[in-house]
Amino acid sequence: MKTADFKKILLSAIDKEVESYTFYTATAGRVKDKALQTIFKELAEQETMHRKTLQEYLSGARKELRFDEVKDYHISDTIESPVLTTEMKPLDGLKLAIKKEEEAKQMYEKLAAASVDDEQKNIFNELAKMETGHKARLEDIYTNTAFAEAW
Repeated sequence: MKTADFKKILLSAIDKEVESYTFYTATAGRVKDKALQTIFKELAEQETMHRKTLQEYLSGARKELRFDEVKDYHISDTIESPVLTTEMKPLDGLKLAIKKEEEAKQMYEKLAAASVDDEQKNIFNELAKMETGHKARLEDIYTNTAFAEAW
């Protein structure tokens, strides 16, 4: 992969972090449930940190990316992605957020698989782990919200 292509991909990843930040901030402002507001605000803050991390890596201020390994429960495989609307219910907002994180994870996994440079492959694998962490957290919230009667 050419350096210019790699930089273009990182810039695209930064754009996706900004898009996710905007989505989580808007969703936090629309939901009435205080716990969900807090969760979406925290996710927005995490997206800001990820954007900064990617920018630091792109500028050379950071040499490597490391994120915790997270188990993927594949709950997202069982839900449909709702359409974003201003009248979206909190549960649908969670579904959409889960799907967005899944798409980002899959994109990074494909980029890692396509990378011939070990450093780039590692970066994309780390970014995939980051998105898997977001997805796992959202899936946990979704499970506890959608199936509250199980408790």
